Amino acid sequence: MDRVLGELYEAERTGGLQSSTPEVVRWLGDIRTYFSSSVVQVLQRDALERLGLAEMLLEPELLSHVEPDVHLVATLMSLSQVIPARTRETARYVVRQVVEEIERRVAAPLVQSVTGAVSRSLYNRRPRIREINWQRTLRANLKNYLPERRTVVPERLIGFGRKRQRMKDVILAVDQSGSMAESVVYAGIFGSVMGSIGAVSTRLVVFDTSLVDLTDQLADPVDVLFGVQLGGGTDIGAALDYCASLVARPTDTVLVLISDLYEGGRQDRLLAQVARLARAGVCLVCLLALSDGGRPAYNHALATEFVAHGVPVFACTPDMFPELMAAALSGRDLQSWAAARELA
Repeated sequence: MDRVLGELYEAERTGGLQSSTPEVVRWLGDIRTYFSSSVVQVLQRDALERLGLAEMLLEPELLSHVEPDVHLVATLMSLSQVIPARTRETARYVVRQVVEEIERRVAAPLVQSVTGAVSRSLYNRRPRIREINWQRTLRANLKNYLPERRTVVPERLIGFGRKRQRMKDVILAVDQSGSMAESVVYAGIFGSVMGSIGAVSTRLVVFDTSLVDLTDQLADPVDVLFGVQLGGGTDIGAALDYCASLVARPTDTVLVLISDLYEGGRQDRLLAQVARLARAGVCLVCLLALSDGGRPAYNHALATEFVAHGVPVFACTPDMFPELMAAALSGRDLQSWAAARELA
């Protein structure tokens, strides 16, 4: 254990791991032997950052020895344009392992939350006689039971809605600058899961100074992640302009902007678009991070401007995202929802 840690953290004295491919493979095997999976992931991440071992991920024999995690996926995404053909399938396999693990954790809660929220919002509160849902109407009015008449007085009627007309639209706009790497991974997976839910129409847009609409690739989250180009500048205003062009039914649209708000474009243009979307009735929310990484760094001044326009701004963990989407689709006050959960 002392030797393998010394090779990483005393690299200047020992010569490090750069000497040969077999040396790196041996080291990767050793850390998996001596340490738990969570510690292995930390050691791998430190090796990438301290010793510049990103090139090891371009070799299939090395890549097959690493412990898959979200940070490794982010690194592979950043290298996607230079990964050689002989390594590409191994890289996709590693990414798919992480994707499937995250999906096992969050897919079922997300599907349940979204479909439940949309179903609740579809009930017609002013139904015609033939549209009344008698079972739900009776349950909702049991407090109005009159024993002497042995009947329920239905003060509130609940009817079946027209689902086809009331489908909700969700747009995920994701900042793909380098600092947002972990958030991009989770957003891509959540976008793919939501793309499979018939109760909502989901679009996924990633952006830096340009943007790419990845909606057509939502069927496979691995394709989504390899379609992302991490790094570059940031033009949030241009991204929101494009997202605004996708809004057909403002009051039935939830637009989730995932960004640390370090804007490289014109802030006045960005804030003008934020104001237009809010006035139109779009449920716009800004997530400063979608990760387990603790409190994120972000542009406090611009976040304050968003809040002044009525747009809730906070960070969110992946495990809380399903509940967030349910709250947004149900029309709840998201700022109060976040405050109650101490999200910041």
